[in-house]
Formats: sequence, structure tokens, C-alpha cells
Amino acid sequence: MRRAYSFISLLCLVILAGCTSGTAGKVISVSIEPSGVNVVIGTTLQFTATVADTFNQNVTWSVVGDASKGAISGTGLYTAPAAVPTPAQITVMAISQKDPTKSATATVKVTATAAPSPITVLVSPGAASVSAFGTQQFTSTVTGNTNTAVTWQVNGTTGGSRTLGFISSSGLYVAPGGVPTASDSSGGTAATTLTVIAVSQADLSASGSAAVTILPENQNNQSGAIELGTSGGNVNDSNTSGQTTVCCGGTLGSLLTRAGTQFILSNNHVLARSDSATAGENIIQPGLIDAGLTPQTKCDKLQATTVANLSQFVNLETESKSASVANIDAAIAQVVPGKVDPGGNILYLGATADANGVPVPGAPNAGSGVAASVNMAVAKSGRTTGLTCSTVLAVNTNTIVAYNKNCDGSGASFKVTYDNQVQVMGGDFSAGGDSGSLIVTQNTADPVALLYGGSDMDTVANPVAPVLNFFASGGNSVTFVGGAAHQVIGCTLPNAPQAASGAVLPASLTADVLQRATAARDTHGPELLAHPEVQAVGVGASYDHPGEPAILLFVTKGQPRKKLPSQVDGIRTRIVEGDLFPRRGTISAADSAVNAQSAEAPQAVYSISQAEFRRAKLVHAAHVAELMQQPGVQGVGIASSVDSPGEAALMIFLIRGVPHNAIPPVIDALRTRVRESSPFRGGNGGAEPHRACLLPARPATQKVSTPSDQVKH
Repeated sequence: MRRAYSFISLLCLVILAGCTSGTAGKVISVSIEPSGVNVVIGTTLQFTATVADTFNQNVTWSVVGDASKGAISGTGLYTAPAAVPTPAQITVMAISQKDPTKSATATVKVTATAAPSPITVLVSPGAASVSAFGTQQFTSTVTGNTNTAVTWQVNGTTGGSRTLGFISSSGLYVAPGGVPTASDSSGGTAATTLTVIAVSQADLSASGSAAVTILPENQNNQSGAIELGTSGGNVNDSNTSGQTTVCCGGTLGSLLTRAGTQFILSNNHVLARSDSATAGENIIQPGLIDAGLTPQTKCDKLQATTVANLSQFVNLETESKSASVANIDAAIAQVVPGKVDPGGNILYLGATADANGVPVPGAPNAGSGVAASVNMAVAKSGRTTGLTCSTVLAVNTNTIVAYNKNCDGSGASFKVTYDNQVQVMGGDFSAGGDSGSLIVTQNTADPVALLYGGSDMDTVANPVAPVLNFFASGGNSVTFVGGAAHQVIGCTLPNAPQAASGAVLPASLTADVLQRATAARDTHGPELLAHPEVQAVGVGASYDHPGEPAILLFVTKGQPRKKLPSQVDGIRTRIVEGDLFPRRGTISAADSAVNAQSAEAPQAVYSISQAEFRRAKLVHAAHVAELMQQPGVQGVGIASSVDSPGEAALMIFLIRGVPHNAIPPVIDALRTRVRESSPFRGGNGGAEPHRACLLPARPATQKVSTPSDQVKH
């Protein structure tokens, strides 16, 4: 303050020293306000003149032109004429009375009516948190126009959509069943917000908006016996650096029973802190990431309840790498009596919905679960994205998954190579924090797999059979606690959270790439047309390998295929079924596109027969080791071909942006299929979600609940 005060004092002295009683040596100037505005006929507008470098501020006002331009008083009050003059723009002048050679002008436009006020739209509330499947009423206030009607949008989509939630013409928003996701900075997916927009129907450039956060029940702090599919984790799952603590959490997925004792099932990296934990550590609900309702109480262990104690886990760096032990990322924790729903109910997985259309909790089908199959419809309920629904993309997959020792992504990193994994389609099927979720079938709620990681394109999970086998002990089998088979009703509702990666679009091809297919087509066109089911032979893009060309074989739907080739001169073939195609014979790329439009749109995944699966399994076993050693390859599994629906394909998972060897169109007579994504990571795209926060100081008399404390209370 001392420097500022000195500066102000010096400035005042300078100003006073410059003040004199005359204008000698000074240059007078005049300015007028306002200028460039509109004035309505018959109304008035006050002008103000400022004369610089003289104490004499008097000016003489005038309107340039005749009386049709209006009049102005000696004080600068302008009165517009009764009619709009020609031209409509008039000029007002102010001349200094101290120095008549100095003047200024301002222009105004005379209009018949007042310029319309700008339209503004306000949405209320300006921000809202809405439960998954829940509702929120928004209202709009439009000013500046008598037409107050608006068009409601979600993220720019009028009326919303299944994945964004729906909004009615009256502003009633119905949230999606799953939490929307977006790519994160680690090549995975993370929860994101939505924007509800009200667009003025009177002026489409005027709009207002509100931010919407979708919060599933899975993140809530539950009381009493908790239901599963909920936020949880190890009480020590945090990292402290200086005075800042980063805390993490995952999903307490499901309930197991062994010899009459119940255990919570989740991942090693959720319950056992990626090999860093010891048996007996407290497992809490919610996880530290969701503990506490305010910034001051976030990450506080005292804001969570101990519901189980860590019992057993597969060591990721040693045991998970040995097929003789268990090739899984799994851990179990013995339930504290009375703290977990003994029926094994999982949030959102019920067979019915409540009066508000929200799926009720439901237990999985009790028992040992079922094996995943290609195109199986599945669902999961997890901490971050709640209920999501999708299909199995690939099975029997060998894949490389990266981990970090610390929950925030710091610390030593290591990789685990898994075999016989389940790949579920869609990066939005899960996000960081969903690790530990139980994946079940949509039609019967049978356990299928244990979710533990993924990329920006897909989710990866352990099949349930090796998980149960590992935790069997002393001749006592392990089974899922649950009830009868039932449909997961949430996947059938209008706002069901379906994974968004089901669309298949052909990649554009350069002329030289397409020419390769054209040359092969021209050489072999007659022999391909000799097949009775083939109506036309064209060229286009491959679906199994985006960016690669294909020879298109347009075949009669339902007619048996007689040894149609999978490749011709190293060019993939693509089968397109239809009843009667408009273009016949050997056709161009343009005519091929016309024929393709008359056929059914391709699916991202098709069912395959057991015979096809067995054929693919033999090829997979013979070549998986060599393929996994190739640069850029992070997984090899069994999937369905999109180029030839009904056929199996060897799915090659590539790391996007990493150079790789050429992928042959066929290996041992089995088609190959390519899928590029970010690297697979345990925890689904990096560390589990975390929030940095300062832990509150803990009074010396406070302590974390122990199992015995929980029983007593």
C-alpha cells in the first residue's frame, strides 16, 4: 500500500502543477456521446459534449440539414422528426464556444419503430444432478420477444436420445440409465456431463443451457446391509504427497459363498491395492473416492463403513502370469455380519422397475455362471457408469494389460498377459471405477465375467469359471449368491444404456487402394459369377479390416454358399446378402454402393455356430503365440466376421498409432479381423477415478472401524 499511496500522491502534484487559469499552448478538442445509435421518430435523445483542455465547456448545438432532420436544444436534447427523413441517418454537431474552429459530430439513425431487444434465454436450474433413470424438470425464461416457445435439446440433439436421455417439449428431462462417458487423457473412458439446451423458436441463434451430471445409485453411501454393484474398495487405497492425498475406489461386484461363509468378489487392484495389501485389511463402502459429502470430508476413512475384510487375492505380478495358478485379476473379502445384503442383490439388475421406471436391485442367477459366447447380450452394474448393456465382442482372447502399483497411476508399472479373456463391445460399457463389476447375461442374469479393465473401444473381463476355481478351498466349491434366472429389465427400457459402438461404417479408400481390388475383380470376375448364388461382383471397403479394400460378392439371401473364397489374390472378399440386387454382373464401385444400400446394414458382431467356434479355436491355438509377439498387437481372440456374417474370425487387437506387421486376410482358411484402440489398462483406461483432496486432521481419539466394532454397533 505504501508504494501505491506514494504513486497517487505524486500524480496529484503533477496534475496541480499543470493547471493554469488560461489556455495558452493548449489544443482544444470536442467529442460527442452517443454516436451510431438509433432514435425512433417523435422521440428525444440526449447528447453530451466534452471540450478538452479548457474550463469553458459551452458548445453550440445544431442539426446538419433542414428541419426534416429534427431539432436540438441548447442543452443537447435532440427531438427526432415525425417521419423518417431521407436519408434516415442524420448528423448532430457541437461547436466549442471557446474556440469556434473546434467541433465534433455524431451520427444517429431515425427509425419508424424501436429496434427489437435482443432475445435472451435462461434455463433453470442452471445445473442439476440427476439419478440414472431419474427425471428433472427444466424451465425456460425468454425475454425480448412475445414468442417464448423454445425447442429443448440434449447435447445439441433435439429431444435427446437413448444414450443422452430424453427431454420433452415442456422441458421434462428423463435421464439415461447409464452415465455418459468421454475419452480421458489416458486412452480410456471417464464419466462426463451433459448439456440441456433451450433454443428460442423466435431466434435460433438465442439459447440458454444447463449442465447435467448423471449420478447412479452405485456411488451412494448406503446404510444397513449394502447392496452390491456399489462403490467400495480398500480403506488404505490412497496416495499422499505432501499435504495432498489422492484417493481411489472401484466396485464391490457380487457375493460369493464358500462352506457357508459369504465373501465380496472384486478385483485385486480394487480390494488388494495391486498386490500391496495384506489379508485382513478393511474393505469399505463407499470407496474413499466417494467417502464424505463435502470437500473437507472427501477421502476420509471415517466417512465410510467397513463391510468386509480382505481374505484372498491372486498376485498380479506372479500368480496371474502363471496359467497353473489363475490367470485372473480377482480378490475376495469376508463379509462383516450384517453389513452386506445376504441375498446378493446388485443395484439395477432386477427383473422389475419401480413406479418411477427405475430398475430395482436384483440378485444374479445363483450358481456357477455360464461361459461367454460371441454376440451374447450382457449387462453390468458398476460404481461409475451404473447399469450398462452391450454384447460380447470376442472370447478366448489373449491380451496384454498394463497396471500401476499406486491408485493414482504413479509408482511402478507392470504388464500382465492374460489368456481366455472376454471382450465386451464398447468403451462406454465401463469407465474407471467400474472395475470389479459382475457381468451377467441380459436374459437370465447368469454371471459371465468379472470386469477389470479396458480401452477406449472395449471392456476386458475374466471369465467366471477360473475365478470360482481359484477361490475354491479344501474341497469346498465357490458359487455366486443369488436367486432365480430373470431378465435384466433395465436393458429393455426406452432409456436403456446400450453401448454405442454397434454401428459399422466403411472407411473411405484412396483410388490406388481401390484399384488393387478392381484388378483382382477383373481377373476373377467370371469364375466368381459362376457361383449360382452370386448375382454381382463389385468392389468396396472391408469391414473386417477398415482401410483395406474388398471384392464384394452380392449373393442371394438364404441360398447355400458353395465355397465362396475368403480372399482373391490377397484381397478380402465381403459377402452382401439380398433378395434381388438392382445391379448385376461385374459392377463398378459406384454400382456396388447402390447394391449395398439395398441390403441390410451390417452389425458389429454376429453369432457364430459351435462348429465355427471350434474351427477358430484350432487356428487361435496354433498362431496366438506368434501373433502376440508381433509389434503393435495387444490381443488375439475369437470373434465374428463382419465381411462374412456367420463365419468366425480371428480378432487381432492392435494398439492405435503403433506400427505393426501386415495382417493377412486369412490365416489357415480363417478370416482375420482387426480392431484398433488405446492400450488395455487395468482399472479401465489408467488409474481408477480419483479426486485430490486434503485429508482433515484426525483427532487422536478417533480410529477406523474394525470388524468387531461393526458387530458391536
